[in-house]
Amino acid sequence: MSEYKNITVDSEENGGKVVFAEDVVATIATLAAAEVDGVYGMSGSAFEGLGEKLGKKNYTKGIKVEVGTVECAVDMNIIVRYGFKIQDVCRSVQNAVKNAIETMTGLKVVQVNIAVNSIVFAKEPAPEQPKTENRVK
Repeated sequence: MSEYKNITVDSEENGGKVVFAEDVVATIATLAAAEVDGVYGMSGSAFEGLGEKLGKKNYTKGIKVEVGTVECAVDMNIIVRYGFKIQDVCRSVQNAVKNAIETMTGLKVVQVNIAVNSIVFAKEPAPEQPKTENRVK
């Protein structure tokens, strides 16, 4: 997502408005999906992968979010670990993403569409996990 869109959510309780970037919703969706057992990571375009190779962490890789004033829809591309039931993983991701977005933003999630782009046979942790130490290669 190269463009930044702002979303305004009316808050009737205090008479103000809450404004946040569209990438915030995509980041919430990514982090919620990463917590689901069986998800190896997100799958994005080659352009998104190029940014990561240059050292820029992209938390919205493989996510497209359409946001209105009170509701949103999410399209996700995920990679599933071998040995997990794909339908169960996708259902769990849909529930986790919906709950996280609704809880954190107050937006109503009307759709969470998931495309499974590949299956990974590896048992080590996904490369998307943040590393706490810097190494010189």
